[in-house]
Amino acid sequence: MHQALDCKKVSSLTSMAMKSTLLVTLLVVVLVASQAEAQLGGLLGLFNIGGTIFCSANGNAITNATTATPPFANALVQVSCGGNVISSALTNGAGVFSIVLNPLQFILTNLLSNCNVVVASPLSSCNSNLPSTGILQAPLQLVGTVVRGLLSIVNIIPGTFQLIGT
Repeated sequence: MHQALDCKKVSSLTSMAMKSTLLVTLLVVVLVASQAEAQLGGLLGLFNIGGTIFCSANGNAITNATTATPPFANALVQVSCGGNVISSALTNGAGVFSIVLNPLQFILTNLLSNCNVVVASPLSSCNSNLPSTGILQAPLQLVGTVVRGLLSIVNIIPGTFQLIGT
């Protein structure tokens, strides 16, 4: 009987030890993840470059127009760094585009200092009265960062567009 009692105690102690180990492991994972998030602004991240392109000589809405400036639908929008296109997207029917970049492949300061948003589609494709040569180009501007759990999203928009090469 003494031996049977010892086996029950050992079994119970082993079960408690396994539960304690599991609990400690979970607490360490939660602690490390929250500490990493606080230090890094999130473990997973991305750069979101987005905005709206309008069918005008400067890609912006004309505020004092008698009719609303139409969006530039299906325009090819590119992010270009040092003359090299690193990503592209098409605007939707409302002229909105979004380009997502991996921050492990790009450095934010380089994006902001060396890259531009380029509308490669000619303006005449949305309005025949606009130039058929030249491209709209704008520098990148940091809007801010949003952290959601372990995800960090750096939001970037195009600055003021200029018509280049007309």
